Amino acid sequence: MTKKKYYAYSINGKEGIADDWPRCQKLVSGMVNARYKGFETKGEAERWLKAGADYGVKHIAGEKGIYFDAGTGAGKGVEISVTDENGNGLLDKVLKKKEINHRGNHWILNGSTNNFGELLACKYALEIALKKKIKKVFGDSKLILDYWSKGYIKKTTNGETVDLSNEVKKLRYEFEKKGGEMKHISGGSNPADLGFHKD
Repeated sequence: MTKKKYYAYSINGKEGIADDWPRCQKLVSGMVNARYKGFETKGEAERWLKAGADYGVKHIAGEKGIYFDAGTGAGKGVEISVTDENGNGLLDKVLKKKEINHRGNHWILNGSTNNFGELLACKYALEIALKKKIKKVFGDSKLILDYWSKGYIKKTTNGETVDLSNEVKKLRYEFEKKGGEMKHISGGSNPADLGFHKD
């Protein structure tokens, strides 16, 4: 079953949200200066319009917090991203400048898996949240949120990954003890999303 999408449009100052592509297409087709974009939620479509219908804005999260993601689509290895709700990179809060690439992200070039990258990004997100006293951390990997960040990982998994899982478990315990909350968000709504996967 195809997921429902919402299409925000802005045509010479007139804005709106269509609940299907044919309706949006009819409105924008042939119109000069028409701007339009599809979203998974109506709220995200509304926030894009409020931000000026700017194509440079990938995602605008609905809640204040720290967001994390990892991806392998750029071809150099695993890349991780940790941002605020507006997509501003935060890795400079926990990594040295030389460890951050030109996009504000961090490369893991040792042959690690995407799941390892998600777990490492989760670690950094928790460290930043604890340091900045931010109460919500969001990720789009259910494996990381529901299992690995809680220490539920097969002992046959790579030793480095098991060690990292145990480290993240301790950070998560401290974070939640101080009132923090970890939440799932879809990849399409995640401001840290690297765009290397589909939901």
